[in-house]
Amino acid sequence: MLFTRWHGGSLLGEKKAQVLASIDDVFAEQKRYSLKLRESNYRERLAVLERFEKVFKSSYEELYAAAFEDFSKTSSEVDVTEILPIVSELKFVKKNLKRWMRAERVLPTPMLFGTSSKIVAEPRGVCLIVSPWNYPFNLTFCPMILALAAGNTVILKPSEMTPSMSAVIVSIVTSVFDKKEVAIFEGDSDVAEYLTNLSFDHIFFTGSPNVGKKVMASAAKNLSSVTLELGGKSPVIVDDTAHLMSAAEKIVFGKFCNNGQTCIAPDHLYVNNAIYDEFMTRLGDSLQRQYGPSEKLYENPDYCRIVNDTHFKRLEHLLDDALKQGAELLAGGRVCRKQRFMEPTLLTNLSSGCALMHEEIFGPILPIIRYGAIEAVLKEINERPKPLALYIFSNDRDFQNKVVRETSAGDTCINQIAIHFLHEKLPFGGVNNSGLGKTGGKWGFDTFSHKRSILNDRFTPSTLLTPPYKQPMRSIIRGFIRYFF
Repeated sequence: MLFTRWHGGSLLGEKKAQVLASIDDVFAEQKRYSLKLRESNYRERLAVLERFEKVFKSSYEELYAAAFEDFSKTSSEVDVTEILPIVSELKFVKKNLKRWMRAERVLPTPMLFGTSSKIVAEPRGVCLIVSPWNYPFNLTFCPMILALAAGNTVILKPSEMTPSMSAVIVSIVTSVFDKKEVAIFEGDSDVAEYLTNLSFDHIFFTGSPNVGKKVMASAAKNLSSVTLELGGKSPVIVDDTAHLMSAAEKIVFGKFCNNGQTCIAPDHLYVNNAIYDEFMTRLGDSLQRQYGPSEKLYENPDYCRIVNDTHFKRLEHLLDDALKQGAELLAGGRVCRKQRFMEPTLLTNLSSGCALMHEEIFGPILPIIRYGAIEAVLKEINERPKPLALYIFSNDRDFQNKVVRETSAGDTCINQIAIHFLHEKLPFGGVNNSGLGKTGGKWGFDTFSHKRSILNDRFTPSTLLTPPYKQPMRSIIRGFIRYFF
């Protein structure tokens, strides 16, 4: 198993050339091996996944320690957000893989009577998975599982921003796979850029829309297919029929889990005027119930930290900018730079010009906007790039349907936050600026598969339709069109 790691700035000189050459060698070897995998059956693919499962399940303590090192994250949060999605995906894939791999028989149309057809899910080939720093285990291993289930070889590029968690990923991968099956390369943007410019059969990228555009541009040079799991400003709407305590509990957890560093976390919150004051009280109560009194939050082990100094400074700037432009602080606002600690922060009365209202926040700051008529909210949502998720808290079926019908988003939860990601029978993914393509369960298997149509001609009279087109044949063709179409 081959992997390469370096830290710091760009690779230079001979070392860079050696690393890039090793990438080329692995890519070529996986290209050759991928041809053999086209003949693999479901038992052989399950055996590969079971090898991974055994090592992964024996590595929980290493996962906990690494997540605490990078994020000060409690083991329970690692269980919920990192381990549970992986073992759940594994179980679902193992149960359904045989059926997914089965060829789909297709009945002939009247025009093609006499043919038999089927659709075969064939492996795409060599796949690149570029994973992010916010949930490194989950967002590396879940797509890897689906790629392997579909019969592909895989090259992984984890994030350099979470070195301890990436080191555990390397350890697991190197102990399970031969380099021709799964290889992993660590590094900064140099290695990512080099990898995305190779002629992969599929690239699966999770990250920001800005970087996603670069990945897509690189893939276009080789006409590589891509799946982009991006982000955006995911709104939440709370109307006057919502169950306020339930809504507050779910919004607080969905927003402040992983310190807000979640692509499907609520980005900003629209609250109906009629229930605004009561709902603010409920939000405050929920914050204290889940994370304890504000003055003791710093010591709460269930509240993790910002990933690094750069990201912390960006969030601090967003908060300072909003307050300078007149935003009202409803809760939180305390920070500790040394520990990269930022308290769960609620803001209202935000200026439309502040950066917080235009950039994806990706941190523990929640802007809250009062509204009267829902039409104004829908207009504002539709004027922004399409979000990865849109959340609705309402017990009015007509209101729910109106919001869904008159907006567009990657996915939507009604009276819930984020848990749609865990539903293996639902497709997950964005739309336009928030992503391209779907994943999860069968949808993920299909993402890493090429659907190949195969038609077998047994006794169609197709030769009667070829030139020369004499008068009897012209009449037959036109009669066929009039009768069937």
